[in-house]
Amino acid sequence: MADEVMNENVEAENLEAEQIVATEVEGEGIPLPPAEDAPVEGAPAEEAAAPAAPPVNENFKWYIIHAYSGFERKVRESLMSRVAAYHLEDRVGRIEIPTEPTTELRNGKKYTIDRVFLPGYVFVEMALDNDLWHVVKNTPRVTGFLQTGDQPNALSEAEVNAMLNRSDVTKEKPKLKLKFAKGEQVRITEGPFANFNGAVDDVNEDKQTLKVMVSIFGRPTPTEVSFSNVEKAEE
Repeated sequence: MADEVMNENVEAENLEAEQIVATEVEGEGIPLPPAEDAPVEGAPAEEAAAPAAPPVNENFKWYIIHAYSGFERKVRESLMSRVAAYHLEDRVGRIEIPTEPTTELRNGKKYTIDRVFLPGYVFVEMALDNDLWHVVKNTPRVTGFLQTGDQPNALSEAEVNAMLNRSDVTKEKPKLKLKFAKGEQVRITEGPFANFNGAVDDVNEDKQTLKVMVSIFGRPTPTEVSFSNVEKAEE
């Protein structure tokens, strides 16, 4: 009998102890250890890592590609598409076309456009190897590389800039893309002989000027005018 009473007392004590522990865990009696990933209060926040600059391929060189004349822009677009399709962004850099601003007359109105002044040439910056050579060579409307023998010619940055930056020099005075023939009737639009009609006597393509014979008091008088100051006479 004494043993049974003692066992009951031990069981009661154990049950009471379990209830106390459970109560402390559910409340704030026993502090739980902080999670490993949880930020520590008062600790300085880590600064966000700055995005890495894209790597520059030290093997990049400039090469000139021959293209069908008039399709330079199409070739550039095709090359850019092939570079993306073959994941060659780390081996192909800039693709440029030499252009210069040119003013054209259409229906008596002037329009300034970027004209290709080296037809049939596309400049490509790349780390050329045999595989890349085939990718470029097999691009539609590409006929080959500017090369000596079997080796494509690599150009320096200075050489390419000298050609590509030609457009910066001509931006202030765009050239007029006009065609005049001797004997053609034109109308002068500006200057002392504005609104006079006359016949073209001479064409100077380099200076972009015309010698026009206008009639003054019934006598033909030569006058020099700029391409931009004349328009073709309406028939």
